[in-house]
Amino acid sequence: MNSETIYQFNQLKAAVLSKFLEKHNASSAFKTWNGDDIVMFQEDLFSEVKGKVSEKWFYTYFKNEASKLPRIDMLNLLSSYVGFNNWNAFKAAHSSKEHIKKKTFPWPVIFIPILIVFMITMTSKNEFNFCFIDDMSNTAITTIPIDIKVLQDQQSPLYFKTDSLGCFTYKTKDDIIRFVVSSPYHKTDTIVRSIAANKNQMVKLDSDDYALILKYYTNGNVKDWTTHKQKLAQLIHDDAQIYRLYEDNIGVEIYTKEDFIRLLTIPTTALRTIKILDKSYQNDQIKTLKFTVR
Repeated sequence: MNSETIYQFNQLKAAVLSKFLEKHNASSAFKTWNGDDIVMFQEDLFSEVKGKVSEKWFYTYFKNEASKLPRIDMLNLLSSYVGFNNWNAFKAAHSSKEHIKKKTFPWPVIFIPILIVFMITMTSKNEFNFCFIDDMSNTAITTIPIDIKVLQDQQSPLYFKTDSLGCFTYKTKDDIIRFVVSSPYHKTDTIVRSIAANKNQMVKLDSDDYALILKYYTNGNVKDWTTHKQKLAQLIHDDAQIYRLYEDNIGVEIYTKEDFIRLLTIPTTALRTIKILDKSYQNDQIKTLKFTVR
């Protein structure tokens, strides 16, 4: 492969990785993926474009540095996965002049831009700080790291994870930050914040109870499932007023505490679409709650 072909194939791999990480949790480097990660990718590829790659193919072209390009049908398949009609369309959108035509530049031409980038990075003045809490329990999310994808204008996204306290810090010269937050048991959300409103930023994430309960059911983990129900029972006041609002103002249904807990602990597809609209607390318990099922 010539340098331009290597560049374009690496761009395709980066685009495939970015596409996969939009909906899945995995390492941001193919080289560190394990067998489960590869299986998830195979399933996602089939779901999106009805195509398959073998584990051997994945090791040859993604986990290792390939000495030649994959077959054109595989390149077309992966290009379709990331939103292009075919490999030729992807190449046309990812050509690189510096790879098409090699030139010899005097060292100042190379060094000065690098120095400018370094100086900008070193003089970044804005520091964003965020900590994430579970919207239902109102407690910090520390049991699992939250995946952070920082979105940049005209650049590839940057990937981070929260620390042991459930927090995330990012320095930049920009006054506004945009990032996507995801975890196995919380709903994916896109956050936009200005540095002017960045003091003591607490970001609430909606729990994905469907994924959580489904995990308990599929793993046969009755103990965890029972514990989850008990925590919900402790979190909600015995006299809580719970209202389900229907779309288009067609009516309101009143739920008892037991009915609402039952709704949250049975893995039906409706659980994925529950959205909490409003709630209030009394003595650290939910006293009033409004929700809808979309």
